[in-house]
Amino acid sequence: MKNSKGPLILHIIFWGIILLIIGLALFFEKEPHTMKDYILSFGVFGVINVSVFYINYIFLIPEFIKKHKKYWLFVISFIVLIAATSLIKTVIAVLNPEELLKYRMDGQEREFSVNAFAINSIFSGGFFLVSSCIISFIIDWFSSQSIQRNLESERREMELQFLKSQLNPHFLFNSLNNIYSLAYQKSDKTADAIMKLSEIMRYMIYESNTPTVSLSKEVDYLKNYIELQKIRFKDGAFVEMTLNGEIDDQKIVPLMLISFVENAFKHGVVTDPQEPVKIEIIANQKILHFSVINKKNNQNKDAQGGVGLTNVERRLQLIYPDRYKLNVVNSATHYTCELMIDI
Repeated sequence: MKNSKGPLILHIIFWGIILLIIGLALFFEKEPHTMKDYILSFGVFGVINVSVFYINYIFLIPEFIKKHKKYWLFVISFIVLIAATSLIKTVIAVLNPEELLKYRMDGQEREFSVNAFAINSIFSGGFFLVSSCIISFIIDWFSSQSIQRNLESERREMELQFLKSQLNPHFLFNSLNNIYSLAYQKSDKTADAIMKLSEIMRYMIYESNTPTVSLSKEVDYLKNYIELQKIRFKDGAFVEMTLNGEIDDQKIVPLMLISFVENAFKHGVVTDPQEPVKIEIIANQKILHFSVINKKNNQNKDAQGGVGLTNVERRLQLIYPDRYKLNVVNSATHYTCELMIDI
């Protein structure tokens, strides 16, 4: 509640309840009171009660509990403050017995003893002191929870940025290797490959910095990536992409799907027309179903192939907690990744 309107609202609610109780008591009380009664009972004693409350709230709790952790000194100060306010109220009552010690009930005049009035004053002062402690601790608890939430949010954001910073160079590293191979072979496809990479990098740098992007843009990004990959295969690369559902109407966290497709090209067989890489995207009713199936290349043992998928799964845990399901099936002949996200 720190640096917000929460503490003020809580104080207003507390004093509003106190005033409401006093108002209801006066409304249902049959015996009349003089102006001096009101001034002493609600004016003078009201100022004393408010003072007790805020002396404890503003000075005792922050100084002895929060700052110096001197609990014994706080308890002594607590008792002394109750005794002092009780003494002040009792002295005022003794000096004004007609207004404070005497009262009428059922037409008969009755009188408080000084001891009974003093005990009542002790309970009254204790109530306001304890109330100030409770309100202070409630505010501190909410403030602590807010700080913890902010710290957790900042930690998650830093971790996401770190994972994303790993993802982009990982992809760029692979793409530049492909273009280097084309340039080394003096292939006519080099210029097209550079243009595709330029379009991909434009998306990664300028459009993927928002929390979410249109699913259709992410799909276009995948298509550009696939076309870039196809350029480097002399015998052609065979990919079947199927799109169904509300592709244009859905949003997704950017760069979430690329690693699955990238791994299919890096570790799978993409040159067999009888076993093409199959990519399917279905977006219906806020549910995204994404799958990639590729034939395994058992000769490819690159140990770094799992970096992308590890990052993606961590990002999924941070961004879509309890809202995603990832199934990876590594059979003898095929590798299947199936992802479902509640977007």
